[in-house]
Amino acid sequence: MFEKAFIPYKGYYSSPFCRWQGSFANENSIVLGAETAKRWFVAKNFDTSEFDYTFFGITVGQHHWFYGGTWANAIMGLQIPAMNIMQACSTGTTCVYNAALAIEQGQMKSPICLMTDRLSNGPHTVWPNPNGPGGEVISENWCMDNFNSDPATGFAMIHTAENVAQKAGLTREQADELAVRRYEQYLDSMKDDRAFQKRYMFPVEVKVSRKKTIIVDADEGVTPTTRDGLASLKPVREGGIHTFGAQTHPADGNALILVTTRDRAAMLSGNSGPMIQVVSYGFTRVEKAHMPMAPVPAAKMALDRAGIGIKDVSVIKTHNPFAANDLFFAKEFGIDVNSFNNYGSSLVFGHPQSPTVPRLIIEGIEESVIKGGGYVLITGCAAGDTGGALVLKVS
Repeated sequence: MFEKAFIPYKGYYSSPFCRWQGSFANENSIVLGAETAKRWFVAKNFDTSEFDYTFFGITVGQHHWFYGGTWANAIMGLQIPAMNIMQACSTGTTCVYNAALAIEQGQMKSPICLMTDRLSNGPHTVWPNPNGPGGEVISENWCMDNFNSDPATGFAMIHTAENVAQKAGLTREQADELAVRRYEQYLDSMKDDRAFQKRYMFPVEVKVSRKKTIIVDADEGVTPTTRDGLASLKPVREGGIHTFGAQTHPADGNALILVTTRDRAAMLSGNSGPMIQVVSYGFTRVEKAHMPMAPVPAAKMALDRAGIGIKDVSVIKTHNPFAANDLFFAKEFGIDVNSFNNYGSSLVFGHPQSPTVPRLIIEGIEESVIKGGGYVLITGCAAGDTGGALVLKVS
């Protein structure tokens, strides 16, 4: 349990998420993330000389990835060290955890968590194969090959979702109903001229040419979801419960969260607004090829370490690449599956991996502020049947 780590109110942003091959498809995600963060720091009028470290989350290789976080810092104008962190879908969770741990131990005062990824135009990695006939190489499509096969099990991610659905007795009807509900919740964030999203979303500048720059200030590629539309789709796997409408889509984007001490959090918040404490962290690895189960034990660990139960939590946000994730989570905790992930989730707005959970963290904070504070639980699965969770307290 943490006692000293805090997130400044409004000390964070998420970019819009763009479905892959959209407006961010040709941008180096390191450059795009760092340039967006630099503009955000200017807009906030923050003294960046006070920041002392960057936890840089990235999961899909980009040109000059070798330097990663230090290059991002240079673009932001920061002469500070950085660590690259990669834990698939839990990358953002792990960045915030490491920053909170550094604050708790007194090793750092104001680390930055910058998370960015571009699943569009993913790299094709090639390794030499001295024993290959005719000089053939070993190659890998970084995104698609790994989505389709965990080398530890041989199973695709969709297969892990269907394994959990079968084990928990989940149905196609439940998956479709949940997909509709999650889309309706996303539409709530669009009401009143996107009032909720504008609480935290920061626009991105994309240079189309030397003379033309476009501003992307809203999500791209969110598919309208209806019961009739879902009913017309075939399951991705024969006999399964998931259609393409009941699972997420790859995306591009970036996000930033500051973690610091209580006093500095208050100062960066302008000595107004709520205090946001990082309370605890949980992690897990479940049985092979059952990835969507992982958010449950990770959440239980985080809740136990915080000394609270699920009924003490006012806001729950989950990374839900498949409908099975939330259906299983609700069943195990005995809660209404329609009661959480208000205002949006990755099932609907997409999954750019590293920035996905940070956006959920930010949305959870903002929903809690609207509700008057309380505990916020953020949990989700990650490749390799793992999971990570955080508990925050907004007061």
